[in-house]
Amino acid sequence: MSSAINQTFLCESVPAPVMDQLWATGWRHFGEMFFRYSLSIDEDQVKTITPLRLDLQAFQLSKSQRRVMRRNADLCCEFVPASLSAEAREMFHRHKNRFQENVPDELDTFLSIEPATRPNTCCECRVYEGEALIALSFLDIGSEATSAVYGMFEPEHSWRSLGIFTMLCEIQFSLDRGCRYYYPGYATQEPSAYDYKKHFSGLEILNWHTGNWEKAAA
Repeated sequence: MSSAINQTFLCESVPAPVMDQLWATGWRHFGEMFFRYSLSIDEDQVKTITPLRLDLQAFQLSKSQRRVMRRNADLCCEFVPASLSAEAREMFHRHKNRFQENVPDELDTFLSIEPATRPNTCCECRVYEGEALIALSFLDIGSEATSAVYGMFEPEHSWRSLGIFTMLCEIQFSLDRGCRYYYPGYATQEPSAYDYKKHFSGLEILNWHTGNWEKAAA
């Protein structure tokens, strides 16, 4: 593909094998809105979007990721069908106050009115300290792949690196399901706030021009 990509479509229901195909060609979705684009404007700069995925057969925890797991060994994690609960909405608003740019309005930006089943199967990763819910992330489920939708946590627990922790929980959940790929979302070729997604082993990047997934440089 030689020119910039900027495509969207609406769909209420997508079977799991088709979700795998969409993710494999660079598509993502928020609710029923599907999109893929190769350029974005961030901090008054044009940046090149790079869809990412992890080959789970090649994934291994890094030293820093092991430290995150040890730091959070006292926490409990469970996966349940996704919902737009009041506690999720409230956490979202506390979490979004951490950001200065590209701040979303509502959690509904990312999820449909029936997030567990529409347009596809979606679950939420719930992280507890004792009985207190301190982090939430949403994960789409395909046939042979999963895809991260959105993650958030209580700001006072920033020291725990809960954004990385929930991603690691999602990866383990995907491995337990026998999935081949985990899609952490978009990043950019240039430095950005999404660089943390690039620090996972087994990382592959979609080449927009050839349509092939290529191993990320170590």
